[in-house]
Amino acid sequence: MSIEVNNESGVVVDESELVALSRFIFERLYIHPQAELSILLVDEPAMEKLHLELMDEPGSTDVLSVPMDELTPGTPDKPTPQGMLGDIAICPQVAQVQARNAGHSTQDEMLLLTTHGILHLLGYDHAEPEEKEEMFGLQRELLTAFTGKAAPSETVQ
Repeated sequence: MSIEVNNESGVVVDESELVALSRFIFERLYIHPQAELSILLVDEPAMEKLHLELMDEPGSTDVLSVPMDELTPGTPDKPTPQGMLGDIAICPQVAQVQARNAGHSTQDEMLLLTTHGILHLLGYDHAEPEEKEEMFGLQRELLTAFTGKAAPSETVQ
Protein backbone atom coordinates (compact mmCIF):
# COMPACT_ATOMS: atom_id res chain seq x y z
CA MET A 1 0.00 0.00 0.00
CA SER A 2 1.51 3.28 -1.06
CA ILE A 3 0.17 6.34 0.73
CA GLU A 4 2.20 9.49 0.28
CA VAL A 5 1.63 12.72 2.20
CA ASN A 6 3.26 15.91 0.98
CA ASN A 7 2.78 18.87 3.32
CA GLU A 8 3.25 22.18 1.48
CA SER A 9 0.80 24.07 3.70
CA GLY A 10 3.13 25.49 6.33
CA VAL A 11 0.86 24.02 9.05
CA VAL A 12 2.06 21.22 11.31
CA VAL A 13 -0.22 18.20 10.83
CA ASP A 14 0.07 14.68 12.22
CA GLU A 15 0.80 13.15 8.83
CA SER A 16 1.40 9.67 10.27
CA GLU A 17 -2.18 9.64 11.59
CA LEU A 18 -3.50 10.56 8.13
CA VAL A 19 -1.56 7.60 6.70
CA ALA A 20 -2.82 5.27 9.47
CA LEU A 21 -6.41 6.39 8.82
CA SER A 22 -6.00 5.87 5.06
CA ARG A 23 -4.65 2.34 5.64
CA PHE A 24 -7.55 1.63 7.98
CA ILE A 25 -10.06 2.77 5.35
CA PHE A 26 -8.30 0.71 2.67
CA GLU A 27 -8.62 -2.39 4.86
CA ARG A 28 -12.25 -1.71 5.84
CA LEU A 29 -13.34 -1.11 2.24
CA TYR A 30 -11.25 -3.94 0.76
CA ILE A 31 -9.02 -1.72 -1.34
CA HIS A 32 -6.14 -3.63 -2.90
CA PRO A 33 -3.12 -3.56 -0.56
CA GLN A 34 -0.96 -2.12 -3.33
CA ALA A 35 -3.36 0.66 -4.34
CA GLU A 36 -1.81 4.11 -4.34
CA LEU A 37 -3.03 7.33 -2.71
CA SER A 38 -1.46 10.76 -2.62
CA ILE A 39 -2.45 13.36 -0.02
CA LEU A 40 -1.29 16.92 -0.66
CA LEU A 41 -1.64 19.53 2.08
CA VAL A 42 -1.67 23.03 0.62
CA ASP A 43 -2.16 26.62 1.75
CA GLU A 44 -5.21 28.71 0.79
CA PRO A 45 -3.75 30.35 -2.35
CA ALA A 46 -2.69 26.95 -3.72
CA MET A 47 -6.09 25.44 -2.86
CA GLU A 48 -7.88 28.36 -4.52
CA LYS A 49 -5.84 27.74 -7.67
CA LEU A 50 -6.65 24.01 -7.61
CA HIS A 51 -10.32 24.73 -6.93
CA LEU A 52 -10.47 26.99 -9.97
CA GLU A 53 -8.56 24.56 -12.20
CA LEU A 54 -10.43 21.42 -11.17
CA MET A 55 -13.94 22.66 -10.39
CA ASP A 56 -14.02 26.02 -12.16
CA GLU A 57 -15.07 27.57 -8.84
CA PRO A 58 -13.38 30.59 -7.25
CA GLY A 59 -12.14 30.67 -3.67
CA SER A 60 -10.42 28.18 -1.45
CA THR A 61 -12.11 25.00 -0.23
CA ASP A 62 -11.38 22.34 2.38
CA VAL A 63 -10.74 19.19 0.31
CA LEU A 64 -10.58 18.21 -3.36
CA SER A 65 -10.40 14.69 -4.73
CA VAL A 66 -9.00 13.65 -8.09
CA PRO A 67 -9.73 9.98 -8.86
CA MET A 68 -7.31 8.19 -11.17
CA ASP A 69 -8.26 4.56 -11.91
CA GLU A 70 -11.92 4.88 -10.82
CA LEU A 71 -11.58 2.20 -8.15
CA THR A 72 -14.63 1.33 -6.06
CA PRO A 73 -14.90 -0.44 -2.69
CA GLY A 74 -14.33 -4.16 -2.84
CA THR A 75 -15.68 -7.08 -0.86
CA PRO A 76 -13.91 -9.66 1.33
CA ASP A 77 -13.83 -12.17 -1.54
CA LYS A 78 -13.23 -9.60 -4.29
CA PRO A 79 -11.02 -6.64 -3.29
CA THR A 80 -10.52 -3.79 -5.69
CA PRO A 81 -7.90 -4.34 -8.37
CA GLN A 82 -4.46 -2.88 -7.90
CA GLY A 83 -4.23 0.69 -9.15
CA MET A 84 -3.97 4.37 -8.41
CA LEU A 85 -6.87 5.45 -6.20
CA GLY A 86 -6.04 9.11 -6.78
CA ASP A 87 -5.04 12.38 -5.17
CA ILE A 88 -6.57 14.34 -2.32
CA ALA A 89 -5.70 17.99 -1.68
CA ILE A 90 -6.54 19.35 1.78
CA CYS A 91 -6.18 22.90 3.06
CA PRO A 92 -5.28 22.83 6.79
CA GLN A 93 -5.96 26.58 7.11
CA VAL A 94 -9.57 26.03 6.04
CA ALA A 95 -9.71 22.95 8.28
CA GLN A 96 -8.61 25.08 11.26
CA VAL A 97 -11.51 27.50 10.75
CA GLN A 98 -14.03 24.70 10.22
CA ALA A 99 -12.80 22.85 13.31
CA ARG A 100 -13.06 25.97 15.45
CA ASN A 101 -16.60 26.64 14.16
CA ALA A 102 -17.63 23.00 14.75
CA GLY A 103 -16.05 22.81 18.21
CA HIS A 104 -13.51 20.06 17.57
CA SER A 105 -9.75 19.87 16.99
CA THR A 106 -8.00 20.68 13.74
CA GLN A 107 -6.61 17.14 13.68
CA ASP A 108 -10.14 15.73 13.95
CA GLU A 109 -11.13 17.94 11.02
CA MET A 110 -8.09 16.69 9.07
CA LEU A 111 -9.19 13.10 9.71
CA LEU A 112 -12.73 13.95 8.61
CA LEU A 113 -11.48 15.61 5.41
CA THR A 114 -9.14 12.72 4.62
CA THR A 115 -11.99 10.24 5.00
CA HIS A 116 -14.28 12.46 2.95
CA GLY A 117 -11.67 12.75 0.21
CA ILE A 118 -11.05 9.00 0.04
CA LEU A 119 -14.78 8.30 -0.17
CA HIS A 120 -15.04 10.72 -3.11
CA LEU A 121 -12.16 8.88 -4.81
CA LEU A 122 -14.16 5.66 -4.40
CA GLY A 123 -17.17 7.15 -6.16
CA TYR A 124 -19.26 8.32 -3.20
CA ASP A 125 -20.98 11.68 -3.50
CA HIS A 126 -23.39 13.88 -1.57
CA ALA A 127 -25.24 15.78 -4.29
CA GLU A 128 -28.54 13.96 -3.68
CA PRO A 129 -30.08 13.33 -0.23
CA GLU A 130 -29.76 9.52 -0.53
CA GLU A 131 -26.12 9.81 -1.61
CA LYS A 132 -25.39 12.22 1.22
CA GLU A 133 -26.94 9.88 3.78
CA GLU A 134 -24.92 6.94 2.48
CA MET A 135 -21.62 8.81 2.21
CA PHE A 136 -21.83 10.68 5.50
CA GLY A 137 -23.08 7.56 7.32
CA LEU A 138 -20.07 5.58 6.10
CA GLN A 139 -17.79 8.51 6.89
CA ARG A 140 -19.07 8.61 10.50
CA GLU A 141 -18.80 4.82 10.81
CA LEU A 142 -15.19 4.76 9.59
CA LEU A 143 -14.08 7.69 11.75
CA THR A 144 -15.76 6.32 14.86
CA ALA A 145 -14.16 2.91 14.34
CA PHE A 146 -10.72 4.46 13.70
CA THR A 147 -10.69 6.94 16.59
CA GLY A 148 -12.78 5.02 19.12
CA LYS A 149 -14.90 8.11 19.75
CA ALA A 150 -17.86 9.79 18.10
CA ALA A 151 -16.95 11.22 14.70
CA PRO A 152 -16.79 15.02 14.40
CA SER A 153 -19.66 16.84 12.75
CA GLU A 154 -19.42 17.10 8.99
CA THR A 155 -18.77 20.42 7.33
CA VAL A 156 -19.96 20.73 3.76
CA GLN A 157 -18.76 23.69 1.77
